Amino acid sequence: MTGPLDGVLVVDLTRALAGPHAGMMLGDLGARVIKVENPGSGDDTRGWGPPFVQPDSGDRESTYFLSTNRNKESVTLDLKDSGDKELLRELLRRADVLLENFRPGTLARLGFGTEVLEQLNPRLVTLAISGFGHDGPEGGRAGYDQIAQGEAGLMSLTGSGPDDPQRVGVPIGDLLAGMYGAYGVLAALLERERTGRGQVIRTSLLAAVVGVHAFQGTAWTVAGQVGRAQGNHHPSIAPYGLFHCKGGSVQLSCGSESLWRKLCAEFDLDPEAPGMATNGERVGNRGQVVELLEGTFADIPPEELLARLAAAGIPAGKVRSIDEVYTWDQTLSQGLLIDVEHATLGRLQLPGPPLRFFAPGPDGETETTRRDHAAPPVLGSSNEAIRAWLAGDQRP
Repeated sequence: MTGPLDGVLVVDLTRALAGPHAGMMLGDLGARVIKVENPGSGDDTRGWGPPFVQPDSGDRESTYFLSTNRNKESVTLDLKDSGDKELLRELLRRADVLLENFRPGTLARLGFGTEVLEQLNPRLVTLAISGFGHDGPEGGRAGYDQIAQGEAGLMSLTGSGPDDPQRVGVPIGDLLAGMYGAYGVLAALLERERTGRGQVIRTSLLAAVVGVHAFQGTAWTVAGQVGRAQGNHHPSIAPYGLFHCKGGSVQLSCGSESLWRKLCAEFDLDPEAPGMATNGERVGNRGQVVELLEGTFADIPPEELLARLAAAGIPAGKVRSIDEVYTWDQTLSQGLLIDVEHATLGRLQLPGPPLRFFAPGPDGETETTRRDHAAPPVLGSSNEAIRAWLAGDQRP
């Protein structure tokens, strides 16, 4: 149960979130991930807080750092020091994957440009993540998630209305760039099996956010329509969104005409009422649809309403707080909360990997998902072991 990437060595030069998230994904899949950090301070996210664990002690750890660095080792190297540069070269000679999210051109100025890396290790797969791309008129811009969310159009689609742009509540541009990056690494490793050579994969926060525009992208490129924020209701399907009821709210989705008719039958509504008969009509009269349903639900508490919707076969759900999510039986059943032993903080619970693996067999499936996860590393905790390994004094 070590994972499908067992035996793959990843050297992770990244910091903050996009690159470390890609590295964590590869580590979750069984790769050995060596995180290279600056001596003394380490990854920027080690200082991002509060909240911190043990905030008043020398062993203080940022929960931000803990969120994106499980299943890694930490070694500190000063990339301006000639001796440490040589250690990095030796790591790269042995590595399968290099991750970096410096501003474009920085790695080359440090002496590790594409040509140098190819000479060191022709089989090396390199993932480079930037803010806005490695070339183009604004390719050198620094990239931070909220800036990218705004520049890439996501904030214009998020919020209560067109005059209320909002960022997504997690750094989704960073996370998506990491996910796309890990996806690219896996494809390049697969191609290396055929060609014997590595290659460079480049993505950016801009590319990652544009990559998930989905129907909002084609609404513009094909139909010439500019999407705008519409709060908690879908721009192309109605009813689909959040509806207030007695003492709370529920979310429901009628993604087909049959579901609309089931909803109307359950609550004694006329599915053929003027302006309601088709999805297109309902989208055009969304305010009227919302008013009708919220009036219908006004005397029904959330749990009762959810039960009736479930009985009628209408997809529906509640809006859970984060603490409710992590105590929900369904979350726990999917392995989305894991226990790890941290070197200084002791036993911790962390959000778990979102993938599970199963091997089919004559007697049914056997789960092969990795179970033995390592806690995020203390800064430089693998310094001695990795230096000894590079010197040939011990096995990895």
